[in-house]
Amino acid sequence: MVSQPDINAKMRAILIDWLIEVHRKFELMPETFYLTLNIVDRFLSMKVVPRKEFQLVGISSMLIASKYEEIWAPEVTDFVCISDNAYVREPVLVMEKTILGNPEWYLTVPTPYVFLVRYIKASTPSDEQMENMVNFLAELSMMHYVTVSSYSPSMIVASAV
Repeated sequence: MVSQPDINAKMRAILIDWLIEVHRKFELMPETFYLTLNIVDRFLSMKVVPRKEFQLVGISSMLIASKYEEIWAPEVTDFVCISDNAYVREPVLVMEKTILGNPEWYLTVPTPYVFLVRYIKASTPSDEQMENMVNFLAELSMMHYVTVSSYSPSMIVASAV
């Protein structure tokens, strides 16, 4: 975020909050959400993004993550519609290509969700209420940029558990 002149941590938190709503609206798997955030953060660490394209980075990242994680991924037109037609089809596809343009992109990464599932299983006998609270705390921590950038996914989830 230091290299982003137009974007700050608060704006990132707002985007993440909106992406949580999009994720729920499309009823996507949790893996998709955490991979989306990973893609957004890695892209922001490599490229300067103008404020007007910040939401575009978010929906394009979720499109990529959906294609990678979901059996039936939402289509580009679904993401255009959910963004209240702020963008048309072409810019979304161009941004997707830009994000994936770096040859060092690996989409199989250890996201917090991998550790979340494992740690919940390893914890004392869990119940649904405890799992919901752990999921909530893990999602909440994803909005706080300092936490995400300072601690590994396993540490963040261990704290949530």
